[in-house]
Amino acid sequence: MRYAIVIEGETGNYSAYVPDLPGCVAAADTLEELVQDMQQAIQIHLDGLQEDGLPVPEPTTQVEYIDI
Repeated sequence: MRYAIVIEGETGNYSAYVPDLPGCVAAADTLEELVQDMQQAIQIHLDGLQEDGLPVPEPTTQVEYIDI
């Protein structure tokens, strides 16, 4: 599966969340670290849902950029 993440912040203070997985968040000092942390957070979140017998939400969020 491929989940979209929303990244906010600036150098030295980044955070991200997954719109399709409420409560799945991470924070880090660098973008590279944030992406790695989000991969782990998503996997842990999905594992937890499965362990609890809850459905795993399908990714539905789409991201697009518009040049102005």
